[in-house]
Amino acid sequence: MEESRSKHRILMVSDFFYPNFGGVESHIYYLSQCLLKRGHKVVIMSHAYGNRTGVRYITNNLKVYYIPWRPFLMQNTLPTFYLTLPIIRTILIREKISIVHGHQAFSTLCHESLMHARTMGCKVVFTDHSLYGFADPGSIHMNKILQFTLADIDHAICVSHTSKENTVLRSGIKPETVFVVPNAVDTAMFTPAPTQLARDEVVIVVISRLVYRKGADLLVEVIPEVCRLFPHVRFIIGGDGPKRVRLEEMREKFSLQDRVEMLGAVPHSQVRSVLISGHIFLNSSLTEAFCIAILEAASCGLLTVSTRVGGVPEVLPEDMIVLAEPAPQDMVRAIEQAIDMLPNIDPQIMHSRMKSYYSWHDVAKRTEIVYDCVMDSSNKSILERLPRYLICGAWAGKIFCLVMIVNFILWRLLEFFQPAESIEEVPDMASMCNHEDDN
Repeated sequence: MEESRSKHRILMVSDFFYPNFGGVESHIYYLSQCLLKRGHKVVIMSHAYGNRTGVRYITNNLKVYYIPWRPFLMQNTLPTFYLTLPIIRTILIREKISIVHGHQAFSTLCHESLMHARTMGCKVVFTDHSLYGFADPGSIHMNKILQFTLADIDHAICVSHTSKENTVLRSGIKPETVFVVPNAVDTAMFTPAPTQLARDEVVIVVISRLVYRKGADLLVEVIPEVCRLFPHVRFIIGGDGPKRVRLEEMREKFSLQDRVEMLGAVPHSQVRSVLISGHIFLNSSLTEAFCIAILEAASCGLLTVSTRVGGVPEVLPEDMIVLAEPAPQDMVRAIEQAIDMLPNIDPQIMHSRMKSYYSWHDVAKRTEIVYDCVMDSSNKSILERLPRYLICGAWAGKIFCLVMIVNFILWRLLEFFQPAESIEEVPDMASMCNHEDDN
């Protein structure tokens, strides 16, 4: 694959980042680390987490701005439209950012940052990590916001082909501007157990947020039936959430305390130790664009049983995963099939295959291609960009135009009262290190 033609200065933006843990957080972290190794400058911006606010440096001097905005709902900041403009403008100027890369359609900070970046003339990229519906009020509202954000975007990235179709239908963006770049897994971190587990007892591992979208209600119906049919099977469930109460009630009702172990929230550093204690990984999600947890389990040598939803069928070959419809009877059938397949599973071979299938360095190379395409696109004036918003709806289009006009006026006022020349630019860490080496 060709090397990137130039080195980019990238700002990754999302409400979802460490110390919170999840698929989006892992994606941003690993992608940023690989881009740093490939010579690009990468800075991350997220909202404050507890006492974690201001500027922090993490592995390999990756710089993170935790701006003083507190989460409002589900780790999202309160929508402010324009109040984030001064601080985002300052960061873009101080870090000499050329590309703003926003992550996750549900992130308020992502949408506002992309809006401000376009107003300031920066190139923007958006990555969608989730699937959304079209009928319920929440999805309708979210889809209209996504349509506003992507109306004036350079390029978008989706983590699976199913996710691409979903994003194109929801936002109306041209399919040719959307790239598919899958997630990956750190195979050096997720390795199989040194010795293969005995199969006199089959252990099924579940690690997930215990919420409706992740199929926690499905687990409540599947686990008792599996325990009834297979006396030698037990479950380990890691994760927390509002549906944990239902799982504990199920365990009490069917007297499965000795066969269903509830671990609660599992830190990401301990996920591997939980995974390697099992033979089968069970994913019961009702919607999933691309499940990183499946990659982590497969890298540890576990056979996967998963619901056939979203982009999951694209993740692993058929001999490494058993798919089922999101219905209790079919899930039980899939688990029975997986138990029969276990004698043919070699965790070390599965791990080696995962190393060849998925790599964050490959994800970084493919993302570079998107960045190069973005830098080749021409800049448009505010008058040339407004028609893109007008086609978003009879009333919504006019409102979107008004929002962008006001944003442009506020930016020009900031340019007048606080010129860019008055904002001190941050010296690059790499150049500082090179200067110290020369001395």
